[in-house]
Amino acid sequence: MKIGLVYPQIEFGSDPAAIRDYAQLAEELGFSHIVAYDHVLGANPDRPGGWQGPYTFRNTFMEPIALFSYMAAFTERIQFTTGIVILPQRQTVLFAKQAATLDILSKGRLRVGVGLGWNEVEYIALNEDFHTRGKRLEEQTAVLRQLWTQPLVNFSGRWHTIPDAGLNPLPVQQPIPLWFGGTAPEALRRAARLADGWLISTSRKVADAMPSLDLVWRTLEESGRHRNDFGLEARLVYGDGDPGVWKTQMEEWKAAGMTHISFNTMGHGFDTPLKHLAAVQKIATVLELAK
Repeated sequence: MKIGLVYPQIEFGSDPAAIRDYAQLAEELGFSHIVAYDHVLGANPDRPGGWQGPYTFRNTFMEPIALFSYMAAFTERIQFTTGIVILPQRQTVLFAKQAATLDILSKGRLRVGVGLGWNEVEYIALNEDFHTRGKRLEEQTAVLRQLWTQPLVNFSGRWHTIPDAGLNPLPVQQPIPLWFGGTAPEALRRAARLADGWLISTSRKVADAMPSLDLVWRTLEESGRHRNDFGLEARLVYGDGDPGVWKTQMEEWKAAGMTHISFNTMGHGFDTPLKHLAAVQKIATVLELAK
């Protein structure tokens, strides 16, 4: 089971030197990957009609492809995971190009996690349809995989037309691993049918996730796919820093079939980059990652 980190970007600030230090320390300590969330815009909670959501315009979000391109320049081994990019609000072909470029610059260290998102304000501002995002994601998946593996693509779908054209250069990984997020039953079935893995972003306990895991496993079987070919990533919160809790939860998630775990240090009072770095150091020491 691979152990990574959730980049704490809404609490970490925007100092390039601190971001460099975070990536280098994570690699030095033996973490396998860094996950970064995606939001292009934050809404004003005082806007007409109000606003309900976990993030507002006051929360800091770096664009993950650009962020990881920066981190890749200072590292050699650690992998990068978008967790998740809200793909239906983006131009598919342009994102394919951006991801392929990052995969090349990082020498094949990218794992693309995608999902539908919940922030309709972003969709409006980016001139995309919030209400067709599920079906568009399915078509986007096919487009991405063709663009990442074929020098020339002919594609004619409901939302995409590619008239005999292709990316150059192609990514190192052909195709780049494509994982899905989401918690709704249809999102889980979509992941099991189409994705290389599922990012479990909300369940903090194995028992809470088991109904969803059962649905994923059933859908994999119905789709003629094998569990061993499908990745699963859970998130662990830092909590009160109790190593016993971490180890117990990790063993439970491992027994449930997780291939990846990512520790999240956000939401626990770390109000400076140095405090997050100290928390990361503690996790690595407790788990003996460097051995």
